[in-house]
Amino acid sequence: MKLLLKILASLGVLLALLALYVTFSHQPEDFPAGSESEARLAAGPWSVASFAEVFVDRDRPTPPNGDYLGDDSRSLDGNVWYPFEAEAGPRPLLVFSHGFTSSRSNGTYLAEHLASHGFVVVAVDYPLTSMGAPGGALVEDVINQPGDISFLIDTLLGYSAVSGHALSGKVDAERVGVLGISLGGLTSTLAGFHPKWRDRRIGAVMSIAGPTNFFTSDFFETADLPFMMFAGDLDVLVPYASNAAPVLEKKPGAELVTLAGGSHTGFSGGTALLRAMDNTDALGCWSVGRYIKPNQESQWEGLFGPVTLGIDYSAPNELCTVDPLPKTMNVLRQQMIARVVITAFFEKYLAADSVVQEAASAFLSSTSITEIPELSYAASAAE
Repeated sequence: MKLLLKILASLGVLLALLALYVTFSHQPEDFPAGSESEARLAAGPWSVASFAEVFVDRDRPTPPNGDYLGDDSRSLDGNVWYPFEAEAGPRPLLVFSHGFTSSRSNGTYLAEHLASHGFVVVAVDYPLTSMGAPGGALVEDVINQPGDISFLIDTLLGYSAVSGHALSGKVDAERVGVLGISLGGLTSTLAGFHPKWRDRRIGAVMSIAGPTNFFTSDFFETADLPFMMFAGDLDVLVPYASNAAPVLEKKPGAELVTLAGGSHTGFSGGTALLRAMDNTDALGCWSVGRYIKPNQESQWEGLFGPVTLGIDYSAPNELCTVDPLPKTMNVLRQQMIARVVITAFFEKYLAADSVVQEAASAFLSSTSITEIPELSYAASAAE
């Protein structure tokens, strides 16, 4: 018994030391004291409440996958974050989509921040592209995820109309946005612009390091929506040069925010625990590489519809072809920057107050790049 107690005590000490290391090691550089960036990084004026729910779409099936037989419905384990105060009134709704082999928890740091600034945010684990998906993660199921977004919008708008629900009166049907990381960025882009799958209620789209190299300018002609690509220039899973940079030429009015030294997986909340790594994309390449191989072209062929919809299936798959991996920025700093950029984007387009909109626009295009040296901003001319 004494030996067992000694072992347990030693484990307790090790866990305590690990907790201290995780809490205090490799801390990021702060934003300038007294700056607008520092103010925007702080939690907003609203107290944040949340609830978990399994959202079940009984009208759409989940296809078979490996040894998984499929289901007649689509089950989405989710969380909703929202401003708690009754006086919050109808707020903009944002749907967050996780990346491939990831989960909704990796967007929690963004959802909590956005909710404190007055947004209702919902995030779910998609049935077949999330970590631990039955039968193994299936990237091709991304084509069903825009439908999942529409289902979630329907559901939360319904809750807002129900007296006594936690979201009663809190969701504004006229102010809806979508955002996502990696495959979630692709999901958001499809939900906003795909000629057949888009949801016309969506009013703003943000892709965070999402694939776009197989979309042509014709693809973006379907909808005249605000669109921002936010990406790190050292991304080795969805390379910046062929995915993020060309967006300005493809989409009139598009905005591009570039993070010098930013990685792909650095946008994912869970990498905060791995900030001692020189480049957390090493983990991302391992996780995604179990299901998608570099230069594997057949994975996407025909998936998004005919080429007449603005799809270029000849675009190369450049997944994780960089060796050795470059050293990237501290992921905690990357996530600090993500909070302020993403919140400002949605305030610019979905805030009810024009003063808030104008301040957010000025921050994105001018103030942020002055106060945060890693950032650059560009926009293409609107038609």
